[in-house]
Amino acid sequence: MDLERAKEEFRRYEEMRQEMYQFLEGAIPRKADGSLDLERAGQLDAKELFERWFKLDYQARRIRAIAIECLGLKGE
Repeated sequence: MDLERAKEEFRRYEEMRQEMYQFLEGAIPRKADGSLDLERAGQLDAKELFERWFKLDYQARRIRAIAIECLGLKGE
């Protein structure tokens, strides 16, 4: 895999990761100290949460494959 294509995959992963955090932070209020208040969090849409997580996980697996290839390792 060429370097520019690998960089694009990493950029895509970081975008998806940021989107996941934005989704969670938009649904979970914060305490006065800035930490997430999971006690006051409402119900999250399980389907939307899973779809977002699955896409993020899929991209992470793509990144893993790139790392394995670039480092000359054998996949487990």
